[in-house]
Amino acid sequence: MTSPATARRLWALGEPYHALTYFAEGSRSAAEATGLRGFWSTYFAQRAAPLGPVGAEVVTATFYNFAPAFVARRVPAVWEVAAPATVLDARLAGVDAAVRRVLGEEWPGSAAAAETAELLAVAAAAVDAPGRPLAAANAGLPVPSEPHLSVWQSLTTLREYRGDGHNAALLQRGISGVGAHVLAAAAGRTAREWLMRARGWDDTAWDAAAGALAARGWLAGEELTAEGAAIVAAVEADTDRLALGPWQALGDARCDRLAALLRPVRRTVVAAGVWPEGNPIGVPDPD
Repeated sequence: MTSPATARRLWALGEPYHALTYFAEGSRSAAEATGLRGFWSTYFAQRAAPLGPVGAEVVTATFYNFAPAFVARRVPAVWEVAAPATVLDARLAGVDAAVRRVLGEEWPGSAAAAETAELLAVAAAAVDAPGRPLAAANAGLPVPSEPHLSVWQSLTTLREYRGDGHNAALLQRGISGVGAHVLAAAAGRTAREWLMRARGWDDTAWDAAAGALAARGWLAGEELTAEGAAIVAAVEADTDRLALGPWQALGDARCDRLAALLRPVRRTVVAAGVWPEGNPIGVPDPD
């Protein structure tokens, strides 16, 4: 049977390709062609567009780990600039441009791209939507006919499925969005300053969350206690377990084949410099 480690490995291998929509020049240009301006306006619009023209409360709830005021500075104003349908078209156009620029004109039409798309489509079709709003919203979109765009859409559905499960694992333990960041920083995954800047939290909110976690016995100063480390490990284990279903539908042999296909794609994206080192997504090295 496919193990939870498979879910983590395939997420780590596929996430840089998905993230082209945030970090690659072609994607930014396509988003800004709709009239949107600035990294965070394009980010929130592109990621939330499958949900429709929702307000800041829905985006804050489904994204889980952003400061509410940080979201509200962009949403719902982004929909006054570009409707969700326009943004959805722009994000596919941007990914198309980014993939051709980063991976070359040959890869989108290659046999490898077609096989990758076919395998990922099987996994994405196995997503079980209840309780997974971002996964459900993406799963409800048409799958593009072009293999490289199909790869992107399936990876996006699958990573949002994983993210929805991660939020459930945090919520079940009473860990807030900012609290999750405090634990991640204490675990050494990324820096406090980077997370605060990239998710909109201020020192007051961060320190309050750290104090609450210390009161639960999970932090000692800025370090995890043994219990805190166990909680972090348990959240990650549950996230992997809750992400497993679609990969079980694919099966071990096809998961291994997909990993082999995604590995050179990931290397190329990282080597091109469009996967910023230390970015707040927090993806482990699959190797």
